[in-house]
Formats: sequence, structure tokens, C-alpha cells
Amino acid sequence: MSNKPRQLKPELEHAYTRSPELGYERPEEVGIIRCLSHGFPTPLARWHYHDEYELHLITSTSGKAFVGDWIGQFQPGHLVLTGPRLPHNWVSMDLPDGGVAERDLVIQFPHAPIEEASRHVPEMRAILPLLERAKHGIEFFDLYPQALEHWHKVKNSQGLARFGAFCTFLNELAQCNDYRLLSNAQIQSVDNDAQLEQINAILSRITDKLTEPLSAASLAEELDMTESRFSRFFRRATGNTFTDFVNHVRINRACQFLMESDRQITSIAYEVGFNNIANFNRRFLDIKGMTPREFRRQVANRFGVKA
Repeated sequence: MSNKPRQLKPELEHAYTRSPELGYERPEEVGIIRCLSHGFPTPLARWHYHDEYELHLITSTSGKAFVGDWIGQFQPGHLVLTGPRLPHNWVSMDLPDGGVAERDLVIQFPHAPIEEASRHVPEMRAILPLLERAKHGIEFFDLYPQALEHWHKVKNSQGLARFGAFCTFLNELAQCNDYRLLSNAQIQSVDNDAQLEQINAILSRITDKLTEPLSAASLAEELDMTESRFSRFFRRATGNTFTDFVNHVRINRACQFLMESDRQITSIAYEVGFNNIANFNRRFLDIKGMTPREFRRQVANRFGVKA
């Protein structure tokens, strides 16, 4: 039996999420570089992966970002480059009634043409280290105005002018030193549409109902799996054990409350699903490397808000 992972069914990404009705440009019209803007909620926003690189710029709302095994916060200006087949999702937590018309500006491009071009055009080789780092997902800092301008230049160009604008954008990212790598695990993700739907349902329940008791055993039973099979399935799809994933989401929600309010830390701990303040403090220290009080103090020092 082959050890290679099965390929994702093409109808999932290429017929459904790539349809022009959802805002995608047709490959025959624009070549290898495709732009997309979409609002939220949208069927495009789910735990998924694809064969292209994706440069993802948030223009409105804030919430939780999932990139490989990394879980963190996003807000307008959040700029991330994900590599091929690296699972990702952005979930807005502060939507106004009716949602938003524009949340994301996206550029997608494949690996093979870039790699092939670099063999013949030495200047293209400068972006190869950037693409190698993108296997982990890269978050860039303080590039919002420039990224916004670059996206619109690429979107509004055609032919060679579009490729030139795209290369200019990638060159700026390749030279940027203010970034961090996000995912540690090289996740293979799940195999088919049904499994993606299962993972999306699980992630939605975790993020939407943090205070509700939720165990791997109960979810395994709902999915008609043994607990050990569910644990393997979840670990492969997210890069985390179920318990670690839930703790990451809860702690990151706590960070949001610590940054945006002056609520007591004990109250926040219960709000995000911990029923024991000592356990909350311990998990917070494990994940963030500091106590909740220290985190709030750092936020106050950095952003000039009252601690």
C-alpha cells in the first residue's frame, strides 16, 4: 500500500471554491496569478487547503486564524502567506449584523511556474527562500498600506504588467525582516470533502461554544469513530491533540478579552471555558510564556492602554 496521502477531490477546491460566482478570476483570463476579494460569511471561509500559495490580507473584522498547527488572532492589516497544501482558516468573531462585504484580499499562485522560471531567470531566485518559508505560513507585520496598494495594482493589471506588479509585491515580502513563521507541523490535512466538513463542524463548535463541556470521546461517538481513531484524525487535520487545540482557542480568546477590556482575570477565565483559575493560569503560562497579568501589562505598555 502506498504511503502517499490521497489527493483532495478536485471538485472541492477547483469546481466549488474557484467558481467565478464566488469572485474568482478565470485562469484563462488572467494566467497563473489570480486575485480574489470576498466578504464574510462566505462558503470560502472554512478549514481547507489547496495546491497554490495564498497571500491573504484582512481588511475588516477581527477573530481567530488557523494556519497549520498555529492558532492566533487577526485584525485588519493581518497579512499571511501560506504555502501549498497548508491548511488554513480565518473566523471573524465581531461581525456586524448582515456580515461585511469585504474582509479578505487574496492572491493565489502556483509553485511550478515560479520554480521553472527561476532556472532560467536568475533574478527570480531571490524569492525562493520566501516560498520555502511559506511552507510554515508567514505572518508579516506593519505592511498593511503597502500590501493594500500592491494588491490593487496586481488586480487592476493584465498580462506582463500584472506579472511585474506581482513580482514587485513578492520582492518586498522577500526583503521584509519583520515577520514570523506560524506552523511547526507539516500537516497533510484530511483526504476528502466529508472529512473537511467534519473538521469544519468540530472547529465551529469549539470556537462558538467555548464554555460548553466538549470531549474527544463525545465527538468520536457523534462521528461514529473510536476515540483513538478520532484522536488520530484530529491530530492529522490540525497538528494538535484535541485537548491542546481547545486550550489554544480558549487562551487566545482570553487574550482578546485581556486586550480589549478591564474585566477581572478570574471572570475571563470562566468566560472562556475554564472552571479552575489555577488551571487557567497554568495553561496560559504554557501557551503564552507569561501569566495573564503579565500579558495585560505588556499590552498596556505596547499600545498605551490602561492596565
